[in-house]
Formats: sequence, C-alpha cells, structure tokens
Amino acid sequence: MAAAARLGPVEEELAVLEKALGLQSGNKYGVQGERQIPVLQTNNGPGLTGLITIASYLVKQAKKEQLLGSSAEEKAVVHQWLEYRVTQVGRQSSREDTRTVLKDLNAHLEDKVYLAGNSFTLADILMYYGLHHVMVDLTVQEKEIYLNVSRWFNHIQHYPGVRQHLTNVVFIKNRLYTNAH
Repeated sequence: MAAAARLGPVEEELAVLEKALGLQSGNKYGVQGERQIPVLQTNNGPGLTGLITIASYLVKQAKKEQLLGSSAEEKAVVHQWLEYRVTQVGRQSSREDTRTVLKDLNAHLEDKVYLAGNSFTLADILMYYGLHHVMVDLTVQEKEIYLNVSRWFNHIQHYPGVRQHLTNVVFIKNRLYTNAH
C-alpha cells in the first residue's frame, strides 16, 4: 500500500481525529476495496481495518477512553452511533438519503446535547466529520428545518480541537437557541 501524496476523505478524517486527540501524526492510512474501507498500518502486526476500529484504537492510544463512554449503556450507545455513522452517513448516495439521515438525527437530538446523551464522545466527533460536507451545503432554510442537528453541529464545531482546518459553518444563532432550557 503506497502512501499517496494526498489523503482521501476517510484517511483525512482519521488524520484530523488523530490531531484532535493530541496524538503525533505519522500513522499510515490507506483504503482497500471498492467501498474504500480505511486501513491503518501498525508497526507490530497486521493493519487495522474499518473506521470504528481505527478510531477506537486511536482514542485508546491517546488515553481518552472516556470518549468511548463511561457506563456499559453509554458505551453501547456510542457504538450504536458509530455504526450509524459508518452504515448511514458514510453511505449517502442521494439527496433523499441525506434528508433521511438529517431527519433521524434531528429527532434524536431534540432533547440531547450530545449523541450519546450528556457526554461528548467519539460518536460526536466522527458524526461531525461525516456531516461537515453536508452542513456546509445546506441553505439557511434547510438548517432551520433541522434545527436540532444545526444546534448540535454548531456546538461540536466549537468544541476545542475538533474543527481544525475545516470550514466554519455559519448558523443564525437566535434561531438555534430560542428553545433552550
């Protein structure tokens, strides 16, 4: 697997996560197969395959296991949203798929600050990275339709270290926080 001069979207996402976690960059990422499954080549053994596997490995390497959840239930919820990120957000092929994802997330986030409840987790980070290209392209009206997603996204993009070089997505704040408790 030759290192490319420019990283693809999935490899870029992992490199940004690595930086957000405070890890030294230098891991070698690649992809395999038609579906562009991410691969991390490790120094001691076979490569790690899959976004969730690699991201969880990086979190543990950074000694930030709290991002994977604290209780058994929270860990399961974090894993559920990581799976959703890979199977639904990572596979959007049409505008209708994107709308379905935004509707699902909007309903889920109605009474939550973070995807897994009250704690910022890896699910929030990877969902943010996975949705960034979608949110950048939404009109003001579309952002208002998905108000809970917009509120959550705006909060996550301002979380220290998360956004990095990604474009800041602008929201009309008075609409995002009118229903705040």
